[in-house]
Amino acid sequence: MATERLPMRQIREILRLKWTLQRSHRETARSVGVSAGGVASVVSRATHKGLTWEAVTGLTDDQLEETLWGPKLPLSAARSLPDPVHIHTELRGESVTLELLHLEYLAGHPDGLRYSAFCGHYRRWVALQRCSMRQVHKAGEKLFVDYAGQHPHLVDPRTGEAIDVELFVAVLGASNYTYAEATLTQRVPDFLASHTRAIEYLGGLSKLVVPDQLRTGVSDPCRYEPGVQRSYADWARHYGTVILPARPAKPRDKAKVEAGVLVAERWILARLRHETFFTLAALNERIAELLEDLNARPMKGYGGQSRRTLFERFDRPALTPLPSDRYVYAEWLKARVNIDYHVDVDHHLYSVPHPLVQSDVEVCLTAALVEIFHHGQRVWLHVRSPQRGGYTPLPAHMPKAHRAHLEWSPTRLIHWAGTIGPGVAALATAILESRPHPEQGYRSCLGLMRLAKRYGPERLDAACARALAAGARSYKHVDSILKHGLDRLPLTEGAAPPPVPRCHENIRGAAYYQAALPEDAPC
Repeated sequence: MATERLPMRQIREILRLKWTLQRSHRETARSVGVSAGGVASVVSRATHKGLTWEAVTGLTDDQLEETLWGPKLPLSAARSLPDPVHIHTELRGESVTLELLHLEYLAGHPDGLRYSAFCGHYRRWVALQRCSMRQVHKAGEKLFVDYAGQHPHLVDPRTGEAIDVELFVAVLGASNYTYAEATLTQRVPDFLASHTRAIEYLGGLSKLVVPDQLRTGVSDPCRYEPGVQRSYADWARHYGTVILPARPAKPRDKAKVEAGVLVAERWILARLRHETFFTLAALNERIAELLEDLNARPMKGYGGQSRRTLFERFDRPALTPLPSDRYVYAEWLKARVNIDYHVDVDHHLYSVPHPLVQSDVEVCLTAALVEIFHHGQRVWLHVRSPQRGGYTPLPAHMPKAHRAHLEWSPTRLIHWAGTIGPGVAALATAILESRPHPEQGYRSCLGLMRLAKRYGPERLDAACARALAAGARSYKHVDSILKHGLDRLPLTEGAAPPPVPRCHENIRGAAYYQAALPEDAPC
């Protein structure tokens, strides 16, 4: 069956989860944010093409798309079975009946179910919704995470104002082993930093991480195909685990952490109600002490065993070892390359290769680096600059003409002029010195370079010498001398003497208006 073509990033993540982590279709679909059918289609196509994970990592996005999908196929026809969720939702409307919905269903699917089968299909679905399945948690399989509804608080030492902060809670499914800490916000940097500290506290990784569908972790909330936030997905890829969001408004999907949050509120927050903290570090230090006591407390219904005892027995041996390097938080942004082949990232301009002008790119922004991607391939890596309003250009990213202009300098221009002749060097120096800024004379000197190609170095040197003798300081004077062949005429050895003033009664002279001259004064 033809399926809708997926983005290459999702295809790679599907193949990674299936081939390297051996996850089921449904777990992979919920983690990546696609349908189980989409997962099956990708895996089937990749297997049919004889691909392996090693081969996939060696292909670019365009090569993988061409190999795996080929030309786009038309969208598949809708399934003939009615959607019970749609029926259940529509029945909430006034005067809407199953018979009316069945007629609307047949209008789109003439060969669909008859009325009795239609009603039976819907009623079986409704009956299943009332079931409550008891979950069996395997050792090291799932880590449930959530934020507490109650808030600890800090006190501003200057004003005495109480500032609410968040309480992050993580619970392992098999042992109920709990981690808790306070953070300033629920934003992505704090959210991922809490995850990192949680797995470091546990000393290993679970196969799955189950969060609520909060906006910080899920960019596209959905009951069936939630989209995991990009930085959260990167965190999971770095540590080799899988994000499996719980269904919205279904607390039973993460009952372990719901109970863990309740326990943390009772045995940690309640015991802090009479204590005052001025810094987050001091608050977390106290929470760590109470957390140790919580995990060591005997639990009812477990034969007096504590969370720590069960953790050492079941979860710790099943956890995956942590990688050697810690995750570095990265924020993903979308940007467009400007006509000056720069990308604006956090109010600073970073250059990219000039063929990418007007292209859409993705930017991976960390505390130290700026990575720029185009079609899934990294095109450049910059060191992040704290300068607001500045720019980081690289000559290698410029077009050839721009690089040539950038390379010109007064010293280089005068050196080039000296290779033609002393007259050219002297005129180039005079041109650069006569301008308010030397760069204003660059074009005049570059014009002289063009004249050397047209008339030859000997004629150009003679023309520049004549221009200097005449006091000219421009390209146009030299061009005119060459056009009229004046460079071929010999220069006089010295300057001609000034002409003798002529004496005539109609020539008044410079002192005429200052004082009257005697009648016998010479002209």
